[in-house]
Amino acid sequence: MVRAAVQVGPRQIELREFPRPQVGPDDGLLRVEANGICGSDVETYKGHMGVHSGPFVPGHEPMGIIEEVGERAAKRWGVQPGDRVALEVIVPCRACHKCLTGRYQSCPHRSIAHGVTGVDVEPSLYGGFAEHLYLTPNAVLHKIDPSIPAEIAVMFNPLGAGVRWAAHLGGIGLGDTVLVLGAGQRGIASVIAARAAGAGTIITTGLAADEHKLALAREFGADHTLVVDGDDAVDTVERVREITDGEMADVVLELTPMAAAPLTDALLAARHGGTVVLAGLKGNREIPLRTDLIINRALTVRGAFGVDAPAYAEAIALIESGRHPLEKLHTHTFGLEDTALAIETLAGEVPGESAVHVSVHPSS
Repeated sequence: MVRAAVQVGPRQIELREFPRPQVGPDDGLLRVEANGICGSDVETYKGHMGVHSGPFVPGHEPMGIIEEVGERAAKRWGVQPGDRVALEVIVPCRACHKCLTGRYQSCPHRSIAHGVTGVDVEPSLYGGFAEHLYLTPNAVLHKIDPSIPAEIAVMFNPLGAGVRWAAHLGGIGLGDTVLVLGAGQRGIASVIAARAAGAGTIITTGLAADEHKLALAREFGADHTLVVDGDDAVDTVERVREITDGEMADVVLELTPMAAAPLTDALLAARHGGTVVLAGLKGNREIPLRTDLIINRALTVRGAFGVDAPAYAEAIALIESGRHPLEKLHTHTFGLEDTALAIETLAGEVPGESAVHVSVHPSS
């Protein structure tokens, strides 16, 4: 039997046991070493996001060791038992036109996704908050150096987001001014990626309660950090105007969860002809959008849907390079039985705890 943390309703997670999946020639079984937690996990846990008709195993950032793998699957994935791999969220069909032309994230047949598929879909174990995870035949895997500590290796997802949003979608070039709205783990990862891409000036915003995160952002390459609430609050747009002598930002990354005001700030802080990348989920709320700003400022606005294979590959290369002190980002490690506490810790709901990167280690 395999233990898993199952979300059965808002703020309701319980431990359950499921039969260990049987592995055939085309699939496999992963022993989950660690699963990172992100802001969308928090909002899903609270019931603000996600549409689930029944219980499911959360955890869409799974990383671990191949424990069993079928012969055909081993050849297709290029792995063997004992290899450490990270999993992508989406499981595409790999055969439709979109998949074959590189747009596999848009696959219309992606019926399975890690961390969101219900336990009614056998063998139930698709999320990372479990001792083992079923590797369905079309799963997308990436190898990771097994010598890297698990809490560092599992940062492949937030770093992948930083790479995709800043470098790939933002198109940051040498000397660019970059504004990152939001100082969570993906905001800091975006700072790392922006600096690696050659950004000239990086500005990051956060709340007064985020001072520990803003300090890390500075350590990882942010030139200016702005507190946007409380007694010391500054006007983001005006401060960007001051820092850039009126030139404004070449690229703006809007990463704040559930907040509406930063969306307008993002449009106002971008220079004429600049790029705005939207990645902060708002819980499907109707949010006013000043489209005149987009038109009159000739802005390019791009939606950031997840992380793709090229971004994961570059993020894993960053991790394996050892070039960045990523251990400073990891603040909390929890066992499977404390999954709810882990999510609440990242959410800032546990008094006395200041979290940045949090992971659950089911096998520990």
